[in-house]
Amino acid sequence: MTRKLGILALAIIWCLGASAAVNPGVIAGTVRDSAGVPQMGAVVEILANTAARTQTILTDTRGAFSVSGLLPGIYTVKVTAPSFLPTIRERVHLQSGASLLLNVTLNTLFEAIRLVPRHKQSADADDDWRWALRSMANRPILRLADDKPLVVVHHDDADADGALKARVSFIASSDGDALMGPSANFQVEQSIFGKSSAPAKWKLNGGLGSAANPNAVVRAAYSREMPDGSYPEIAISAKHFASFNPDQPAIQALAISMANSMTFGEVLELDYGGETQTVQFKERVTTFRPFTTFSVHPGKNTVIQYRYATSTPNLRSAKGFDTAPADLSESDPRVTITPQGQRIERASHHELALSRRIGNNKLQLAAFSDNIRNAALTGTGSSFTSDTNALIGDPYSGNFAYNGGNLHTQGVRAVFSRPVTTGIDATLDYAYGGVLTAPESLLQVSQTSTGLVTAKRHSAAAKLSGTAPATHTRVIASYRWLSGPALTSVDAFNASAGQTDPYLSFFIRQPIPTMHIFPSGLEALVDVRNLLAQGYRPVLSADGSTVYLVQGSRAIRAGLAINF
Repeated sequence: MTRKLGILALAIIWCLGASAAVNPGVIAGTVRDSAGVPQMGAVVEILANTAARTQTILTDTRGAFSVSGLLPGIYTVKVTAPSFLPTIRERVHLQSGASLLLNVTLNTLFEAIRLVPRHKQSADADDDWRWALRSMANRPILRLADDKPLVVVHHDDADADGALKARVSFIASSDGDALMGPSANFQVEQSIFGKSSAPAKWKLNGGLGSAANPNAVVRAAYSREMPDGSYPEIAISAKHFASFNPDQPAIQALAISMANSMTFGEVLELDYGGETQTVQFKERVTTFRPFTTFSVHPGKNTVIQYRYATSTPNLRSAKGFDTAPADLSESDPRVTITPQGQRIERASHHELALSRRIGNNKLQLAAFSDNIRNAALTGTGSSFTSDTNALIGDPYSGNFAYNGGNLHTQGVRAVFSRPVTTGIDATLDYAYGGVLTAPESLLQVSQTSTGLVTAKRHSAAAKLSGTAPATHTRVIASYRWLSGPALTSVDAFNASAGQTDPYLSFFIRQPIPTMHIFPSGLEALVDVRNLLAQGYRPVLSADGSTVYLVQGSRAIRAGLAINF
């Protein structure tokens, strides 16, 4: 009898221990259509492979759903909605106590039978708060989900089905006075090994000018999501810029970059990499530009970050499309000419930031230190040809690059952002730091490398950005104010949601209804920088003509894009 009671007690203890080791989990996610619009009222059915009972839930106004109390195991998730084909996610692995986030895309019958599926707007085009630090390409690494546990977001099935996606755009530009030659920009990408444990993707993008504008940029990249949470990427890019003067050679650059991101549990995250660049102008120069970011997540609504960067970010990725640079001011590496010879801009940026979400409000406070040597600054004016020893110009944009000397400064930044309506966010950005500026005594452009001085400036910006849900219009409208003249930006390495172009600028990307006349996936693009032509500082070139030193020149670009 005693033996039987002992065996029974051991069995009870074993069962209690086994049950204590099993913690319920959560399957949550968002349901959207192929254009990225959340679908309210979609039916989500979750079925465990070892059970016959199905749990059913409807998505809310944001297209979100969440089912808790699920035992560890393998599940099948089915999503249905009126006017859409059913979508099934099989073999969804839920571990003990885990919170799994699924992003589901619904397609119509018309979209399913098309030879090439319609381009789906990527997550990078969403101008929601950029919580985590970015790589050299401004790629967000980790984001905080509203009212949900901190999770790593898996790729949508739309990105994992191996379909070839392509976009071609034709854009004409102007410096405000004359229309420049059109350029053709393209992007092609495809996912491979999509449903394996380590899906991968290759991408080819760039821009090619016309016969009147032979500037060209081409970039090829390969990336793969590893089972351990890392995301390595390798890319090769080539650039060609025509010279301002026929006696000067073209600027050519070849770069090989590597980037990787790693997470350590739900608390630590590391993003690192670098780019080796070889520049050929009057001589050949090779430089290495590393970057790293390290973030700590003490809570699901708080991020503490350290960032080191050696190149300034650009806004092209935030606009949802990557084009060839409009001029030398948007291209890395930056090359200038001094009396001592060719120089490459070299920079280092250190930043410590605290980001926090409070309800719908997002706040960031940051302190930074910048050191720039042989700063490559921008001027405009195409009426001169004699300053070939001091200027590198682009005859098609009317802009030129010149050496501004060195800048060493410290500063602070504060950013506030919140949604003002569905899909549209308002952002306020304040920064205080040093800039390079031209004193009144500086009259010749050839004096800039030694004549510019450092001054402290206040900077404030207001920005509206996002995508209107009804019309699917992508818009970024901003104005940045400065407390005085400046030839460089205050906080030039700002990669937060408050990042803007100087002065009054806006960008619009509008899908055009087909009406059975135009091809599907057609979009109109308008990109305007410094519309009011503010911040122009007149100086004289060697031939006596007037040129202007600017923080950002006025530029207008418009065209059409076709998504395949």
